[in-house]
Amino acid sequence: GVVEACLLHMLKRRAAGFLRTDKVAALFTKVGKTFAIAGDICKKVQELQQQVEGRKNQPNGQEPLKRQGSTTSKTPVLTPQAIKHIWVRTALIEKVLDKIVQYIVDNCSKYYEKEALLADPVCGPILASLLVGPCALEYTKLKTADHYWTDPSADELVQRHRIHGVHGRQDSPSKRPALGIRKRHSSGSTSEDRFAASAREYVESLHQNSRTHLLYGKNNVLVQPKDDLEAIPGYLSLHQSADSLTLKWTPNQLMNGTLGDSE
Repeated sequence: GVVEACLLHMLKRRAAGFLRTDKVAALFTKVGKTFAIAGDICKKVQELQQQVEGRKNQPNGQEPLKRQGSTTSKTPVLTPQAIKHIWVRTALIEKVLDKIVQYIVDNCSKYYEKEALLADPVCGPILASLLVGPCALEYTKLKTADHYWTDPSADELVQRHRIHGVHGRQDSPSKRPALGIRKRHSSGSTSEDRFAASAREYVESLHQNSRTHLLYGKNNVLVQPKDDLEAIPGYLSLHQSADSLTLKWTPNQLMNGTLGDSE
């Protein structure tokens, strides 16, 4: 999405196409007429779009049979987000996005106004250089929708962190300790306070990662699980992902790494 925004910045109307709503497609098609690598991407994108349309029109009962006998059965089912950015995404997976952007930068006067980002003598080449790294990667294990539900629970992550924390201390035993075992010096020891703070920071970091963006967070928010139970203080947070908003609440006991055997 960011790359598309850069490509569309002050794009000439002639290059974007007068009647086309997909300006990125128009740009890639126009570049593909004079740059063979971009031309190959245009062909691959058209094939992917035809497969997507074919799946939409195919009855549910016949689709598995068609896949078994098809030579394109290895093509993954594209998500709406992938279809939205299919041009940049395909060029990225094929490892040629940096070359296409570099060609556009070298010939920016054909496609962009003078004040455009890619027409800038500094910003244009920098963008092309930044894309060299992502284009060198193998995108063989993309995250799918079910990935959101396969992460370990917060309690399990805290237990893993306890093991790591005990191993990292100088007074830890040579053998691997059981889950949750900590050597206590005194109720107010400095080492224990440091461990509690480290565990709390680790759990708090779980609330914001590469898949979600933290919009709001507030501590000591009371939640009453049942009518006959007391309200429990915890950490409330609002997160934004690609297609949804999620509200999370984690008990303070778990945030502090002291959940124990409580229900």
